Amino acid sequence: MRKTRKPEINDELREEYDLPKMKGGVRGKYAQRYREGSNFVVLAPDVAEAFPNAEAANEALRLLISIAKKSKQAS
Repeated sequence: MRKTRKPEINDELREEYDLPKMKGGVRGKYAQRYREGSNFVVLAPDVAEAFPNAEAANEALRLLISIAKKSKQAS
């Protein structure tokens, strides 16, 4: 039986990186922290059609907040 040679790995990793010491990485380690600092809202398709971009949606919501505050103060 003939032994096959292992293919040479031709990567561009720098020599100073020691792969055996780099074990133990955790997938999604910072995912929770990222979610806490982010605020994503998924709009219903019919609502999304009314706004061409995020800035337009934000402007409309700010206007609605302003109107609601004025209405609350008047009552």
